[in-house]
Amino acid sequence: MASSAYTLLLFTFYTFFLSSGSYKAEARRFKDVSSLVSKGLFDSIFLHKDSNACPAKDFYTYNSFVQASRSFPRFGRTGSSVKRKREIAAFLAQISHETTGGWPTAPDGPFAWGLCFKEEVSPQGNYCNSSNTRWPCSPGKSYKGRGPIQLSWNYNYGPAGKALGFDGLNNPDIVSNNSLIAFKTALWFWMTTQSPKPSCHNVMIGKYKPTAAGVAANRTAGYGLVTNIINGGLECGIPNDARVNDRIGFFQRYAALFNVSTGPNLDCENQKPFT
Repeated sequence: MASSAYTLLLFTFYTFFLSSGSYKAEARRFKDVSSLVSKGLFDSIFLHKDSNACPAKDFYTYNSFVQASRSFPRFGRTGSSVKRKREIAAFLAQISHETTGGWPTAPDGPFAWGLCFKEEVSPQGNYCNSSNTRWPCSPGKSYKGRGPIQLSWNYNYGPAGKALGFDGLNNPDIVSNNSLIAFKTALWFWMTTQSPKPSCHNVMIGKYKPTAAGVAANRTAGYGLVTNIINGGLECGIPNDARVNDRIGFFQRYAALFNVSTGPNLDCENQKPFT
């Protein structure tokens, strides 16, 4: 009969072996967002993205979304299953608002028309901040909104291109011409901390810790803070803003499809925008 110490050693090794195998199996299972977002679910979320009425018809493919997510391994793979699903639902909801082709009486409702546009319609200028010398604008180029997140301004195109391997300042049009790069820019914006703003990712997985300024500005964690990060200067601090409500409507529909709750603090009407 083995001694108690030897028995403990065998038990420890056996437990480690099983847990190691389980960990590897879990890692394989969640290799990318396809484990949580099947093509069928993706198509049920974006019911009309490939409608003839949508200028982005056939541009935003499921395969491009999944492939782009592999460049950001923490996206949709951090925390509990509920947190992972909620983050993905929040991301898809925000990009749906940015690219929506819906209207109040649209077939299947206004929140079934995400990813309808791939570039901004009637931009107000070329979105060049000439004072930003780190990311200087190229002559004749427009940094209007493009892609799922409607990436805008030279100070976003420059660093996004550097991070993802394309020339964002000299070739911004690639964001609306290449589906994979388009999704990557949206995920880059979602995952990247741009001080004083936290990343959308950290907010949705519960890792946001407000600074003293954040507390004073009432920037409470939740989907509303993500809206503040994306477009708070125009939409937050305004009671019952229609744009904010549209973002919330998408999120509520998608969270239900993922069978998760939305969590608290959906709007940002009582938050001060980031400066």
